[in-house]
Amino acid sequence: MRKFSKPKVIISRCIEFEKCRYNEAMISSEAVKMMKDHVDFITVCPEADIGMGIPRVPVRLVEEEDVRLKQLKTGKDWTDKMVSYREKISENIDDDIDGFIMKSRSPSCGPYEVKVYKDIEKGAPISNKGKGLFGGYIREKYDGLPVEDEGRLTNFTIRDHFLTTIFALADFREMKSRNSIKDLIYFHSRYKFLILSYNETNLRKMGKLVANNQGKTENEIIEEYETLFKDTFKQIPKHTNAINVLMHIMGYFKDRLKPTEKQFYLNVLDSYKEGKLPLSTPLYIAKEWIIKYENDYLERQVFFERYPQELVTISDSGKGRNL
Repeated sequence: MRKFSKPKVIISRCIEFEKCRYNEAMISSEAVKMMKDHVDFITVCPEADIGMGIPRVPVRLVEEEDVRLKQLKTGKDWTDKMVSYREKISENIDDDIDGFIMKSRSPSCGPYEVKVYKDIEKGAPISNKGKGLFGGYIREKYDGLPVEDEGRLTNFTIRDHFLTTIFALADFREMKSRNSIKDLIYFHSRYKFLILSYNETNLRKMGKLVANNQGKTENEIIEEYETLFKDTFKQIPKHTNAINVLMHIMGYFKDRLKPTEKQFYLNVLDSYKEGKLPLSTPLYIAKEWIIKYENDYLERQVFFERYPQELVTISDSGKGRNL
């Protein structure tokens, strides 16, 4: 059983922590509920923290010469206070943060799909592709970290990618604290197939870096590896990327498998590629071979256990998933 490092995630306080929304409500999120025992959450509520109060009159993003954060009815402009707040918060964010979960579509916290209005009181929004003053800033400033909202986390693929990323970053952070090339080499060996499933080009670069053929210092190697490692998880990979990894894994057992076993496995991979079977099916077949033939190298691969089993769920918003 893999031992997991505990990720540190900054989250909007109104999501499963406090009744601090404008209407004194708290947002329910099954994904966040599941994470509470496995993630160290640090909560923020930009609107309450800058003095808007609870309850409070709602705010909107209004397009003027620039996008402003204004309060309905009163028209009070909170933009400058929010800008000061987000800059102060970012100064105090440690290097050991692994990700963010923000309130969806919020004019302050929303990292995606926030409505922008031309008029504070009347009319339809001129755009629904804006970013909250705080959430948008977080996305830009922490480009190497995953930033999601509780709405998007209802999607299986997005949730799986987010969990994979925060636990990978937490694991790297713990390894980095030991500042050892030996530990980095072992770390890289464990992550080889997961990295391959995300970005084969980066895997080659990281392999060369770990081999240190260019005479770099230990600190230089670890820092450059970290940049590549974070870049690897910036995008959700195509679900078919896993087929390349699963074919590699079969290669470890090619001399032990019967022709009928190989063909069955290839048929399963074809069905997965066509969306007729979940990824878990070929994974379980491969894991059975690993146990049967006692392959310690493959047993250590993070590809097979990316985050705690308690967080594994196939629930989905219905907007599309690749299991």
